[in-house]
Amino acid sequence: MFGKRSSELTETNLEAAQQQAQATVDPARPAGKGRPTPKRRDAERANRRPLVVDKKTMSAEQKAKVRTERARMREAMLSGEEKYLPARDKGPERRFLRDAVDVRWNVGEILLPAMILVLAVSLLPFEWARGGTFLVAYTLMLGGVIDVWLLWRRTKKRFTATFGQEPGRGSAWYVVLRAFQMRRSRIPRPAVARGEELRRR
Repeated sequence: MFGKRSSELTETNLEAAQQQAQATVDPARPAGKGRPTPKRRDAERANRRPLVVDKKTMSAEQKAKVRTERARMREAMLSGEEKYLPARDKGPERRFLRDAVDVRWNVGEILLPAMILVLAVSLLPFEWARGGTFLVAYTLMLGGVIDVWLLWRRTKKRFTATFGQEPGRGSAWYVVLRAFQMRRSRIPRPAVARGEELRRR
């Protein structure tokens, strides 16, 4: 009899405790997620995304679109469109320096094809061919150096007169490199014709 009554009291106490616990729960608070919080390292690993899109996952249409966009940007860069140019080629100052090279004939631009010709002639089985071609090669190189030095002096003067200041750092090297390139291989492409008057654009 006492055991039965004790059991009923225990069940009553348990029910009362559960009701009280439910009453004290904040109704605005969401229920627990039922799983442990992941470690920061695991969360970062799960959220990682590749910086460069994998070409294997791209569709044929996406690949064609990327190719078209790259070709358009390259063509714009070659034609000298300002927003597509690399930082070293941007601005009216750099454009002026490029034009200073492009409006004239430069000894440096014929140096590469001349050297190929010299090499071909030097392979002939004649003593005069070897001696003469090396003399021509050294003369051309010396002529190229003198020509580009005169070009830089003239360009520097005209730059100062046009912009009211001397060319910035690296400008001389910029002019020299362009002067020694063949006209068709220059990037950006020449925007002025040979013999045209040099002016600010």
